[in-house]
Amino acid sequence: MARPQKCRKICNPPKMKGFKPFGMPLCKVDHVTLSFEEYECIKLLNYDMLMQDKAAELMDISRPTLTRIYNKALKTLAIAFVEGKAIEIRGGNFQFEKEWYRCNNCHRLIEGIENHIQCKGCKLFGKEELIKLNENQLTAEN
Repeated sequence: MARPQKCRKICNPPKMKGFKPFGMPLCKVDHVTLSFEEYECIKLLNYDMLMQDKAAELMDISRPTLTRIYNKALKTLAIAFVEGKAIEIRGGNFQFEKEWYRCNNCHRLIEGIENHIQCKGCKLFGKEELIKLNENQLTAEN
């Protein structure tokens, strides 16, 4: 019997839900899925320029596991670029370090309900317009 996977720690959710090829209507393109932990690997290694050991430590996984996740992420991005597919960021085996919300109207990220203030341009203000992102995460017990 295989050992259950540990949840990968994610510091912050991505600001966007994905990307689409420029100049192509979204309804006419296929998409690929980039998991939250794949996004986090790309962010830590290529954007934050961390060494693999430090990135693995932040995600609470081994370095070989980080490398496998990173290579899968690069393959997914390559398929999207070469084949002109949209990238949807969702799912995976992850856990946010903090409680995160997204405004359903303007899509702004909010770290903790106590930091919720009325968004500029949003007519409504209340908990009803917030989407709790932590409810989308998986746990190691699932």
